[in-house]
Amino acid sequence: MIWPFKPRFRKQIARIEITGAIASATRKRVLEALKTVEERRFPALLLRIDSPGGTVGDSQEIYSALKRLQQKVKIIASFGNISASGGVYIGMGAQHIMANPGTITGSIGVILRGNNLERLLEKIGVSFKVIKSGPYKDILAFDRELTEPEKNILQELIDISYSQFVKTVAEARNLEVETVRSFADGRIFTGEQALQLGVVDRLGTEEDARRWAAELAGLDPEKTRCYNFEERKSVVSRFLSEKAQANSGLVGGINWLEFELSTSGLPLWLYRP
Repeated sequence: MIWPFKPRFRKQIARIEITGAIASATRKRVLEALKTVEERRFPALLLRIDSPGGTVGDSQEIYSALKRLQQKVKIIASFGNISASGGVYIGMGAQHIMANPGTITGSIGVILRGNNLERLLEKIGVSFKVIKSGPYKDILAFDRELTEPEKNILQELIDISYSQFVKTVAEARNLEVETVRSFADGRIFTGEQALQLGVVDRLGTEEDARRWAAELAGLDPEKTRCYNFEERKSVVSRFLSEKAQANSGLVGGINWLEFELSTSGLPLWLYRP
């Protein structure tokens, strides 16, 4: 498809911001924006990441799209207050990464949690009758403990996902796999420490990252502006957002609870403080 847009996009930097937990809605929005960046032929992309991570599959799809876009667009990732776990993974899709000295990053690893309500159900006299096609069909059922074979199955799943994460970081940052494993034990570290470890390229603000992107694209850092791809919101969402500004903590808590419930039992690349 040929876009009937003026060449002005060739003189601007695209900017996409990823905030909060990464899930399907994030993936859909970011992939759509990346497609537009390619079609409008922006010379550079500033990817602002302020996220503790999220679901594995969604993070992988965004990363893969960024890797494909690298062939046509200069991509700089800017880590904000926090860019951990899945946020780090997505950042590996950029050619260069900049973080603030105090950015919280790292948390390279995988976590999977289920809920065991067995004792509560016993107290209220509730039990379930389960008919299944195989012994592991109800793995992570909330009304019983995991069996040892089930724990082994889930641990193998976690280990495979972890290896995928480590391999991607090693390849993107030109590090040995064992070097990455030495700090990929779930720990968090600052942007300054990330620079020493080789996880990021430079320390600086988002403005510094914008100027760097302009230079890489052969544009004047003093004159080049960003074209922001903002999240689309319905009229109802905008209305509720305005009403909820005074209760932003409550709204954030509700959003996080919704994410927790929807991802229970899934392997996550997520920093859980």
